[in-house]
Amino acid sequence: MHRRSSGGPAAARGAVLLAAVLLAAGCTGGTDRPVAAESGPGRAAAGPGPSPSTSPGPSPSPTPAVSAGPYVALGDSYTSGLRIEPQVGEPRGCARSAVNYPSLVAKALGLAGASFRDVSCSAARTGDLTGSQRTDDGANPPQLDALSADTRLVTVGIGGNDAGFMEVVGECARQNLVQSLAQSLAGSAAAAAPCRDHYASGGADQVRRKVDAAGEKLADVLAEVRRRAPQARVFVVGYPALLPADPSACAPVLGASVAPADLGFLAEKERELNGMLAERAAAAGAGFVDTATPSAGHDMCAGAARWVEPPFPAPGLAAVHPNAQGQQGMAAAVLRAVRG
Repeated sequence: MHRRSSGGPAAARGAVLLAAVLLAAGCTGGTDRPVAAESGPGRAAAGPGPSPSTSPGPSPSPTPAVSAGPYVALGDSYTSGLRIEPQVGEPRGCARSAVNYPSLVAKALGLAGASFRDVSCSAARTGDLTGSQRTDDGANPPQLDALSADTRLVTVGIGGNDAGFMEVVGECARQNLVQSLAQSLAGSAAAAAPCRDHYASGGADQVRRKVDAAGEKLADVLAEVRRRAPQARVFVVGYPALLPADPSACAPVLGASVAPADLGFLAEKERELNGMLAERAAAAGAGFVDTATPSAGHDMCAGAARWVEPPFPAPGLAAVHPNAQGQQGMAAAVLRAVRG
């Protein structure tokens, strides 16, 4: 089954713009540090971006009902709040925001000072929890070093980089770019899902294998968290939905530059990633915080309601990463789990 050709040179230009952003993202170590698009043809398609101060609902209020501290937050850029101002903490290369979800959770629980440590870092993989991580601006000590026998709450937002999820996103942009150029230059028939076909070549689901391998590493991390902080309540935090259930809803943002079936493929793989995180959390006796369900309708194609920035993000924000509104939504999900 082939999808209809989507417009020759114009479609190819759109694919080039999308690929430029997503391939830059894929070259920065996985789920982290995508390069924001410069002003150009793709900018207006993204629609108005949410203000960093925009809230999806009432701000969480402090509660004395839960004695949660000391609290330690571990994770990658979806935890650190890449490019969301104000950026705070050291090393600066970790790109931690003062309004990321760990900071909002700590504030709501009345935790400050020594009772709260955010050691998350952009581009982190599971190995960076037990070993030092080099960044563009300083080294981050092993994240698990922040844990102690006194720790009472731990959130872990990790796994996307180990699974190479942003590399998959970048490869999908590449595959669709090649197809668009071939259609434009030679009028060749279009595959329904060139990216899905690429990852299924050889008869094996290559993305699923990466997700499973990441799960094994996460299991080791969670065992070490339990060893170092035996009295802590531990929550694995999932990733918010990047794409809507209906890929056609992304047409105003992405145009025809990515096949709808490939958008569905990416959404499916993100569900597999979150499913793996939930399974590994349960096996380790930890809680799982589902951020995909509450983010439904707030994906990268949701305009001003989005929690995740599209490939052409609002000025100053990171492509395919949560914005401030997304961090607030994730904080609310974490608080529900902690208080529950």
